[in-house]
Amino acid sequence: MNYLIRGFIVGFSVAAPVGPIGVLCIQRSLSKGKKSGFFSGLGAATADAIYGFIAAFGLTFISNFLIRQRRLIGLLGGVFLIYLGIKTFISNPAEKPEKTNEGEKFIDDYLSTFLLTLTNPMTIMSFLAIFAGLGLSREKADYASATTMVTGVFLGSTTWWFLLSNGVNIFKEKINIKALKIINILSGTAIISFGIFAVFKLFFRTQ
Repeated sequence: MNYLIRGFIVGFSVAAPVGPIGVLCIQRSLSKGKKSGFFSGLGAATADAIYGFIAAFGLTFISNFLIRQRRLIGLLGGVFLIYLGIKTFISNPAEKPEKTNEGEKFIDDYLSTFLLTLTNPMTIMSFLAIFAGLGLSREKADYASATTMVTGVFLGSTTWWFLLSNGVNIFKEKINIKALKIINILSGTAIISFGIFAVFKLFFRTQ
């Protein structure tokens, strides 16, 4: 239970700061409904759990590889962010949510944020730093304890995205199509800005 609680706190804390994933979750919750927003967050939570797994089990060969390749991975993530931002910017909200291929849409929402979180090298570095700060890296935890902690990370991250998507959805009925279009434009602009900043920072550091 101790590992589960600490993992939950770590997962919730990593997910909570509003960045590009948060903007996407909010935009999709408003334009496509709370399920879309939640599945978007669930993709990020899954990626968080994978990186939490790497940090908790001390898989240094994987974490070292990811850190060494952080510029390439970051570049891919920045380009993907720009793509998602453009897609969000030009998207037109529908009067009524389409009911066809709903499962496929949720899979797309899930995969987009899953890949986006995986291509953020700061995620693995954040987990390594947080676990070290909590003293978890110095503890000789068995596989059961490490698995419990990773489960806590996933539950903590998922809880945040559930709260965010459902909280934002409260305002959905009060927003008209014109307002949704403005939200899409603003969200797309913000996400594109995140992507451009990520790419610029990588090139700036290499010089």
